[in-house]
Amino acid sequence: MEDEFNVTYVTLAGYVQVDEYRFLYFVIMLTVYILILCSNCTIVYLIWINQSLHEPMYIFIAALLINSVLLSTAIYPKHKQIISYSACLFQFHMFYSVGGSEFLLLAAMSYDRYVSICKPLQYPTIMNKTTVCIFLVLAWILPASQVAVPAALSANQKLCSFILKAIFCNNTVYKLQCVVSRAQIIHDMVILLNVALLPVLFILFTYTRIFIITYRSSREVRKKAVQTCLPHLIVLINFSCLCAYDVITVQLESDFPITVRLIMTLQIVMYHPLFNPIMYGLKMREISKHLKKLFCPAKMI
Repeated sequence: MEDEFNVTYVTLAGYVQVDEYRFLYFVIMLTVYILILCSNCTIVYLIWINQSLHEPMYIFIAALLINSVLLSTAIYPKHKQIISYSACLFQFHMFYSVGGSEFLLLAAMSYDRYVSICKPLQYPTIMNKTTVCIFLVLAWILPASQVAVPAALSANQKLCSFILKAIFCNNTVYKLQCVVSRAQIIHDMVILLNVALLPVLFILFTYTRIFIITYRSSREVRKKAVQTCLPHLIVLINFSCLCAYDVITVQLESDFPITVRLIMTLQIVMYHPLFNPIMYGLKMREISKHLKKLFCPAKMI
C-alpha cells in the first residue's frame, strides 16, 4: 500500500475465523445471493406481466424488490477479503443510496395506502402515472445525489488504517480516516434526517391517520386496511432496526464483539433482501394468487 502512488487497498476483517471457514462462507453467501435474485426477480416479473398488478402499490413493491437486488449485487461479500479503496467507497455509496431509497419508497407506499383508504374517490386523480413516476425518480435520485457528497469527501481523506472491521464497506469506512471533518458529520446528519427520519415520521403519521379512520369504519374496511398496510409496517420495522444498528455501530465499534457484528451485518446482507419478497409474496393476496398460478397451475384449474 503506497499512499504516494494513491494505490490503496482495504482488508475486510469482519469475518470470524475466515481462513478456516472461507469456503463455507463463500458457498453460503453464493447460495443466498441466488435465492435473493430468484425470489425478488420472480415477484417483479409477475408484477410486470400481469395487468391487474399495474397499480401504484404493486409498482412501488416492484421498485422495493429491485432495490434488494441492487443492494445485494453491490455489497455482497466476495471470496477475497481485499478491496480497493475506490471500490469500497462505491459500495458505501450504493449501500446508503439504496437504503435511503427504501425509506422513501416505503413513504410513497404509505401515502398510496392513505389516499386509497381515506380518499378513495380522489385516488385515481391523485395517484396517477405522473405522480407515481415522480415518486420513483425522487426515491432513487434524492438519496444517490446526497450520499455522493460524503463518498467524494472520503475519497480525498488521508487514511491511517487499512483494516475495516466489517464484511463490506458501510459507515465504518470513517474509522479508516485519520480525521473525520465536521462538514462530513453535519452532512451525514442532514442525509439521515432527509432520507430516513423524515420518511419514517411521515409513514407513522399516515398509518396513524389510516388506523384512526378505519377504526370508525366497517369491519370490511378495517380488514382491507390490515391486509394492505401490515406487510409495509413489518418491512419498515425490520429495516429500521437494521439501519439503527448500522448507524450506532460506528460509534460503539469497540463494544461489539466481532461475532456479534458479523451476525448483525449478515442480517442486512442475507436476511432483509429475502424478507421483502417473502413478506409481499405471502401477505399480499393478489401477488400470492399469481405466485400460486405460476408454481401450481394444475391446482388453479
